[in-house]
Amino acid sequence: MSETASEISKIADAGRRSRRSLLDDPRLRAILLQALLLIVVAGLGWALFENVRANLASRNIASGFGFFDVTAGFAIGQTLIPYAESSTYGRAFVVGLLNTLLVSGIGIVLTTVLGFLIGVARLSRNALLSRLAGAYVEVVRNLPLLFQILFWYLAVLGTMPGPRQSLSIPGGVYLNNRGIMLPKPLFGAGSGAILIAFLAGCALAWMLSLWARRRRAAGKTVATGWITLALVIAPPAAAFVLAGAPISFERPELTGFNFSGGLRILPEFLALLVALVTYTAAYIAEIVRAGILAIPRGQAEAAYSLGLRRAPTLRLVVLPQAMRVIVPPLTSQYLNLTKNSSLAAAIGYPDFFYVFAGTTLNQTGQAIEIIAITMAVYLLISLLTSAAMNVYNRRLALQER
Repeated sequence: MSETASEISKIADAGRRSRRSLLDDPRLRAILLQALLLIVVAGLGWALFENVRANLASRNIASGFGFFDVTAGFAIGQTLIPYAESSTYGRAFVVGLLNTLLVSGIGIVLTTVLGFLIGVARLSRNALLSRLAGAYVEVVRNLPLLFQILFWYLAVLGTMPGPRQSLSIPGGVYLNNRGIMLPKPLFGAGSGAILIAFLAGCALAWMLSLWARRRRAAGKTVATGWITLALVIAPPAAAFVLAGAPISFERPELTGFNFSGGLRILPEFLALLVALVTYTAAYIAEIVRAGILAIPRGQAEAAYSLGLRRAPTLRLVVLPQAMRVIVPPLTSQYLNLTKNSSLAAAIGYPDFFYVFAGTTLNQTGQAIEIIAITMAVYLLISLLTSAAMNVYNRRLALQER
């Protein structure tokens, strides 16, 4: 009897030891904890889904994405594609998205140029230029972006003269409180050949830059600036002449109390673009300044000893190395600019957020679907921007030999 009890005790001890050994395994314990967390999250998600479904059913609120095919019934001030009040909500979605991509794309280009110029100016030996750049950064960075948007819209563009007293700029350009009136290009037969010639010139310029980069890597000096400019300009210019000048311009004309013809840029677009560019450029300037200061001083001194002047040293020696430090935080500023464009609703610019998450949501009541789509769109734009910048950053990375 005692032998049987000791055997049972040994078996029980062996079971407890095996259980302890399983729980002592870090990998197995991590898997069990993750599985438990997944079950809890899935349960909470299902409970939330059921709660939302029951609430929608009790209030007789329709769900789904069928509203995309319903007539929108509202006008949009700026459209890059044909749109009318009889168009669908799906069409309005595309119009708003294109407007957001337009202001974000132009804003990223302009704020990059302005930010780099100010960042370099902050390190200038000219005391006046350096202090002016520093004052710009300190003032603009410490003012709310929404305030700056309203400033440009109300205090600057809103005080412009009316159409009859428009400020005239040479070239058929007029500036007033209704925006900027520009000559509108009209493309005739043969315009496609000019576009093809321009793309071909850009391709040749890109191939030339690759060849020049390999030559420089081999220690040989290659000057390609003027050749690149000629390759971009000469082919489309030649195609323009050979095609018989198929591109003409429609100038805006004052008829009554407003302008007709030409191309009009809305004051809302201008105010939003200027505010986004100037605000984001202040942050980019500090990123550029920090990137340049991160490069050892010996790099510039070595370039000076070889006879290079300050400007070529900055362009050919310092900035290429500083870009490895600049690009990661620069990506964050690009994402911030794109997301900050949603503040356009404050001045009525029809961007994606204003058109879709504002007007469309108010008219359809499809809050869950529209908010989910809005989140997905901004997330997708951010991921694509980050992916493009990551590809560029990998190209700048040091290659081990």
